[in-house]
Amino acid sequence: MKIAVAGTGYVGLVTGTCLAGVGHTVVCVDKNEAKIEKLRRGESPIYEPGLEVEVKATQKAGKLSFTIDYKKAYLDADVIIVGVATPENADGSASLQALYAVCGEIAESIEKPTLVVIKSTVPIGTNDKLASHFKRILGEDRQGFVEIASNPEFLSQGTALRDTLHAERIVIGTESAAATETLTAMYAPFGQPILTMNRRSAEMVKYASNDFLALKISFVNDIANLCEVVGADIEEVTRGMGTDSRIGKQFLSPGIGYGGSCFPKDTKALHWLSEEEGYTLRTVQAAIAVNEKQRFKLIQAARKDIPQFTGKKIAVLGATFKPGTDDLREAPSIPNLQLLLNHGADVHVYDPVGLPNLANAFGDSLTYGDSIANVLENADACFIFTEWQEIKEMDLALFQTMSEPLVYDGRNCFSLQAARDAGLSYYSIGRAKIGGTVLA
Repeated sequence: MKIAVAGTGYVGLVTGTCLAGVGHTVVCVDKNEAKIEKLRRGESPIYEPGLEVEVKATQKAGKLSFTIDYKKAYLDADVIIVGVATPENADGSASLQALYAVCGEIAESIEKPTLVVIKSTVPIGTNDKLASHFKRILGEDRQGFVEIASNPEFLSQGTALRDTLHAERIVIGTESAAATETLTAMYAPFGQPILTMNRRSAEMVKYASNDFLALKISFVNDIANLCEVVGADIEEVTRGMGTDSRIGKQFLSPGIGYGGSCFPKDTKALHWLSEEEGYTLRTVQAAIAVNEKQRFKLIQAARKDIPQFTGKKIAVLGATFKPGTDDLREAPSIPNLQLLLNHGADVHVYDPVGLPNLANAFGDSLTYGDSIANVLENADACFIFTEWQEIKEMDLALFQTMSEPLVYDGRNCFSLQAARDAGLSYYSIGRAKIGGTVLA
């Protein structure tokens, strides 16, 4: 099958590469010529474990190519997959500007009936609106040339290849048997369960899934905050909860909130959509509020020990919104770093892969360390924002190189006993605080 993919971000590049890997002929389209040239050299523009190897292999096999020539790419495609960004508008709604721009390019290019598959996360009803949009812009001689299908993605950064190649389900939203048949054939080589439904239901599956996981994270963080007040241990609580098969263990890790390109955007978008329709999703509204407040838990705890950050060397371990990615979008570290800088702190940061992106955002206002040991030396306090394995497995004796071993852990990387044995003053989420030293 000849497939064109619009967009070479996480969704487009991973989807296109995986489809090429199972035998389809795929061309990925992007307007960024520098990015396309990089991809043609087999270099991935995004950090994603294993992706660059697959890009090189599928290109070498002649199954994957990259171009800025959208007219040529869309002209004879059997299926066009749209995976462009739908970022958050100022009011919380999803921006569909890039999506409509691609649809205009498709209408300009195609000369035969084509199935256009929307993989971007879009508000419920968008696919129906796009179908009407194509009817208006295609002209009388090409009426019926485009059918729209919804095919939401469920990949996570850091595990995107695995999530695509070994998905628990593929969701297809169509309005015709022919579209269902085409997409079923396209995905058949993956050997995964395929769920078929109408377009609006498929759109809702994506939002409902992401928002449910965001709810779960915010709920456990809310319970963790209460544990601190009443003297319970959140890790014991989640251990008891997670063994219940109705609840499950996943997404029950307490911390300083969710980030990334999906959960923050998708919760706000669904909340905005529901308000527009005259209905308030109170659970999603609460999840957003809890998450917004949760990201500043470490600073609030540190203020009890450090009245003034001015002139203090602050070590920061981990900056990306989660391990396995260099993505800083909506990372809880970002507002915390800015807050520390605003209070006059001398901030030294270490992250295994995120420092180049962090430097693009903060420039020389931060000091970028090349190791955990480097940023900890003579530091007055340490904040942990990302639970990289390297951090979780570090030698806790390194904290003794600090001026004061004040550690504020937003991801509960260490056991309380290990922190106690290492002589730390240690604050974590939803657990008893160990020690405490007030700095002048």
